[in-house]
Amino acid sequence: MFPPFTPELEAFRDSVRAFAEAKLAPHRKDWDEEGGFPRTIFNELADLGVLGIRFPEAHGGLGLDWWYTVAFIQGLAHCRNAGLIMSILVDTDMATPIIAEIGTEAQKAEFLAPTIRGEKVAALGVTEPGAGSDVASIRTTARRDGDHYVINGQKTYITNGAFADYLTLAVRTGGESHSGISLILFPTNTPGFTRGRKLDKLGTRSVDSSELHFEDCRVPVANLLGQENAGFYYIMKNFQGERLVAALMGITSMEIAIQDAIRYGKERRAFGRPILNFQVWKHKFAEHLTALEAAKALTWQAVQQHATGEDATKLISMAKLFAGDLAQKVIYDCLQFHGGYGFIEEYDIARSYRDVRLLPIGGGTSEIMKEIIWKWVEAGG
Repeated sequence: MFPPFTPELEAFRDSVRAFAEAKLAPHRKDWDEEGGFPRTIFNELADLGVLGIRFPEAHGGLGLDWWYTVAFIQGLAHCRNAGLIMSILVDTDMATPIIAEIGTEAQKAEFLAPTIRGEKVAALGVTEPGAGSDVASIRTTARRDGDHYVINGQKTYITNGAFADYLTLAVRTGGESHSGISLILFPTNTPGFTRGRKLDKLGTRSVDSSELHFEDCRVPVANLLGQENAGFYYIMKNFQGERLVAALMGITSMEIAIQDAIRYGKERRAFGRPILNFQVWKHKFAEHLTALEAAKALTWQAVQQHATGEDATKLISMAKLFAGDLAQKVIYDCLQFHGGYGFIEEYDIARSYRDVRLLPIGGGTSEIMKEIIWKWVEAGG
């Protein structure tokens, strides 16, 4: 069976969906307006057992495979709030997988295990005012001083930055090239660290995107993640999981928006009949449902290749590019289908329209995905 949606996987997805619909979805509008959500959500997710799906059982994880992450995102999508989803996935699939993969046992005990238990929340600190997709240009420095690194610099657009307990932080430990970058696990209670503005965003408003500042922050050398000056390789590898979950978010957002639109179109009447009965819309949704299945097929291939340990960079880049760009078109049309109702906050499509715009930007823009894909083409891959 492909994809391998076994009864066990479906039961897992259904349990996450039930939690999302009962505990999260009723607050989706309030949390957007407040610009945040209760931190206790992470404790509840930990009790559900979903903060360590692919992480080792020795550290409290479930030890499951990538298909359970797919099922998790499918279920979580029914909270209908992409800001909340983004915050959770930064914690589970962007800032922490590299710790599970290359961290020392002491690092896993100090950082990973309490994250799985919902006691600590993680953020990924890569982007800077002058370096986004161009990771090799980061300027935040970490200077070795005995048994510590002294860190100076700043980060921006950091999801969870306003409340994270630690950062998986990209710093420059060597020269000017990509070979001088390292990753350090950075506790946010370190003296000299300050949180700056929570940026006022178009979408994903339930979670912050924050500016972070580092002034002579001293962290132990023992917090170095992996080898010094090998961070660029680790980041590029870590990006694959981040981009894969972005593709999955695109798919789930489209699926829910189309389902909502079809349900609305059966009830809303114009000129004496349901608006879904007009051929222009029947054909439009037929096109979008077909494209959605194509996006799923491409993403499932990428998941399978990534799950087996193969280098899935090209497929993942294609999946993120295709799903992210397609989601813009699909959700635009779903809003248009709602007419004036789509332009007010009463319907979820207004939030989806704002939130989905992040997908072709975050984790590497669509333009960067095209560059990566073309490099593979030129290399004969």
